[in-house]
Amino acid sequence: MQLIPTGEADKPRNQFPPVSVGETLIPEADIAAELQHHPATEVSEAWHQAARSLVVRELLRQDARRQGISGDSEEAVTSRLLEQQLAIPDPDDADCRRYYDANPERFRSPTLLAASHILLPAAPDDGEARQRQQRLGEELLALLSQGEASFEALAREHSACESRHQGGSLGQLVPGQTVTEFERPLWHLPEGIASTLIESRYGWHLVRIDQRIEGRMLPFEQAKPRVRQLLLEGSTRRALRQYLLVLAAELGVEGVDLEVSGSPLLQ
Repeated sequence: MQLIPTGEADKPRNQFPPVSVGETLIPEADIAAELQHHPATEVSEAWHQAARSLVVRELLRQDARRQGISGDSEEAVTSRLLEQQLAIPDPDDADCRRYYDANPERFRSPTLLAASHILLPAAPDDGEARQRQQRLGEELLALLSQGEASFEALAREHSACESRHQGGSLGQLVPGQTVTEFERPLWHLPEGIASTLIESRYGWHLVRIDQRIEGRMLPFEQAKPRVRQLLLEGSTRRALRQYLLVLAAELGVEGVDLEVSGSPLLQ
């Protein structure tokens, strides 16, 4: 998702309806200032996300005032209000067991992956260099497959990555540690030298999986704290959504729809 193009946020505001909660009008200037926290491909989408966020804050502010709740900060007041207004059931062992049994893949230990690579660099917009480095990579793969060179020696000689000083070793990796286009195929490779090159924005990579330990299903007792947390989070989201929709109906909201599919009520 990209940010709103420069100048989009400066479009005339009269294309959007006035936004209010009860008798309180949400100033257009406040919505404009809030836009920076809601990146979107279109200004109308960002505008409505920003307006919804401010409407939620105003709903909570007005209900806290109505309930006689005060505090040193807006966050403290909101916390006290929600603690008072939301009744969140504490999931018992039976609830946790049902969720655990229904979602086994969510409770696996992570796959452990140790890998090495040889980076043959080429700029993304340099087609000639990328073709040249691809040919070199295929030649190096042939040498490796024929046993005519070691991966470590080729890494020290050809790789543009600092890992060349460790024979190309990247050590143990975790998801999100490398760029997407490199990581996506990497995590599907078996142990050993990959038979094909991987292309990334940095060039071409020869890859060797040094160790792969598949994740395992966590026992229920070990997974239970995480299960309980997930159930509490889900219950809290549902209760909060219902509370805000009832509050909006009581106080009156104009200019935004809090029930738009997929739009979070709280930012």
